[in-house]
Amino acid sequence: MFNTLLQAAAEQPNAFMSFLPLILILVVFYFFMIRPQQKRQKELNKFRDELKKGDHVITTGGVYGKVSKIDGNKITLTVSENVDIVFDKSAIAAQAEA
Repeated sequence: MFNTLLQAAAEQPNAFMSFLPLILILVVFYFFMIRPQQKRQKELNKFRDELKKGDHVITTGGVYGKVSKIDGNKITLTVSENVDIVFDKSAIAAQAEA
């Protein structure tokens, strides 16, 4: 009887070992999904903060323009001769080639 109790105890999986696959999935998820997204967001925020008059940019809606005025969170883009459009700073997606 004592042998059967020892064998049953030996067959019980360790609690840590049963959670190990879940922990590994969370670690992989963090390093392949969350961390790169945070890095891209930091780079985008840095780019938006460093915008200056004369930069050529693309908005999230696909509008190409040249920064003509920056007033806090408002950015005025010149998209054509005598055509200025005001955007929120968060609408700027990337830098365009001049």
